[in-house]
Amino acid sequence: MSGEFNLDGVFVSSLLVFAAIAFLITAVATRLLALTGFYRLVWHRALFDFALFVIVWGGVAAVGSTPAFHLPGVG
Repeated sequence: MSGEFNLDGVFVSSLLVFAAIAFLITAVATRLLALTGFYRLVWHRALFDFALFVIVWGGVAAVGSTPAFHLPGVG
């Protein structure tokens, strides 16, 4: 993988794309955690949400940077 995505001639860093995907996953996860009442057990919600985002971002980057993973249109 070259480390960047080509979106109609505009090269975008793969870390930015992975961060956007991680943000969407984290938004859904935080909504589900709020609905289940999980945040009553969390001491600092903002810190927990940030840590969750970083963990999800790392997972998305690890999966997205494997050689077997290939997106169509990505050089």
